Amino acid sequence: MKSYLLSGLAALLLSGLTGLSANAQDAAAPVAVAKAKLQTGNLAPTPPMGWNTWNTFQTRIDEPLLKGMVDAYVSSGMRDAGYKYFVLDDGWMTMERDASGNLVADPKKFPNGMKALADYVHSKGLKFGIYNCAGWKTCAGYPGSRGHEYQDALLYASWGVDFLKYDWCNTDSLNAREAYITMSAALKATGRPIVFSLCEWGNHKPWQWAGGVGELYRTTGDITANFDKDKHMGTWSALSVMHILDQQVNIRQFNGPNHWNDPDMLEVGNGMSYSEDKAHFSMWCMLSAPLAAGNDLRKMSDQTKSILTNKEVIAIDQDELGIAAYKKALPDSIEVWVKPLKNNDVAVCFLNRSAKSQKLDIKWADLNLEDKTTGLNISFNTRQYAARDLWTKTATGTTKGSFKQEIPMHDVVMLRLTAK
Repeated sequence: MKSYLLSGLAALLLSGLTGLSANAQDAAAPVAVAKAKLQTGNLAPTPPMGWNTWNTFQTRIDEPLLKGMVDAYVSSGMRDAGYKYFVLDDGWMTMERDASGNLVADPKKFPNGMKALADYVHSKGLKFGIYNCAGWKTCAGYPGSRGHEYQDALLYASWGVDFLKYDWCNTDSLNAREAYITMSAALKATGRPIVFSLCEWGNHKPWQWAGGVGELYRTTGDITANFDKDKHMGTWSALSVMHILDQQVNIRQFNGPNHWNDPDMLEVGNGMSYSEDKAHFSMWCMLSAPLAAGNDLRKMSDQTKSILTNKEVIAIDQDELGIAAYKKALPDSIEVWVKPLKNNDVAVCFLNRSAKSQKLDIKWADLNLEDKTTGLNISFNTRQYAARDLWTKTATGTTKGSFKQEIPMHDVVMLRLTAK
């Protein structure tokens, strides 16, 4: 490990003195290392929201496509709904570094270079994100950052990068915690605030150590656009929405401002039913999860757009307390998830995981809410709340009596309760 740190430090010192060389379009101006420690402790006070290329396009990306996606990001209302980051995943670079060891944006895909694309993203009021990997190679076989952490971080900063997704392929016996600490230090040393997204799939329990290293950290393997059935990929399986949801139950206490459990990107608009997409989005918001859309923004249906831009549901995700919901089971495969919110409001989401419609009929007085982790303790016998359905956007009465609702298969009813 020491040899990699030394090579990274050497690259840092050299680059700080002479600037970075790259292809003509991306010739980087020197980036001064901050004289004082950059205060980066509040880069993600609420879960980051954005869009990522991978789920729809994998490595089939280029400048014209992405500029069109940026335009759609704005015109669709995504930016106005709170989404901020535009993130390039794997496949943006050439297969080899240049003679100076720098990464190079693929000139066929990006003839004007990465700085020009970042400038375009910024001109639309968005922030620009990029991808690399802690190993020798990325997951798609492009150059990884191992041994080049400080050099790569300086290059990203010179391009105007605001977000780095850092994957975990081809890492051999590398120590995960140390590898991510190294890149975290490299990003901070640039003097530019860059949100750091750790993507080591939860294999090394990052929720126990990644707070302060990065702002968000993957807790699971890759997601697939299936509601409750994993997709076998040969040597591994992509995980269903419900499989990933179940993996969040016992780690909710590690979630909070500037250190977010990341259950992977959204598959809304990528082939599931409207009800399944709505349930998927609702549950990620109940978890206070980062929201990274992964659909083709240029071709969104009205239904998909209505899900991704529902500001009342997004407000549950972005609640400043940053508390992830807890769950309790009800009869007939219905779960109730409960999330404390600021100002003593509460979000309650009824999830029907079964393959048939279920009739929900509960007395609020029988559904007292108690959470030892946060101290939530509500008895509806003594406290009354007004209820609002966040998908129909209608008032549904109070918690004085009963609540009856039919929930279709693989769907939710999501309420916000406000004390009267």
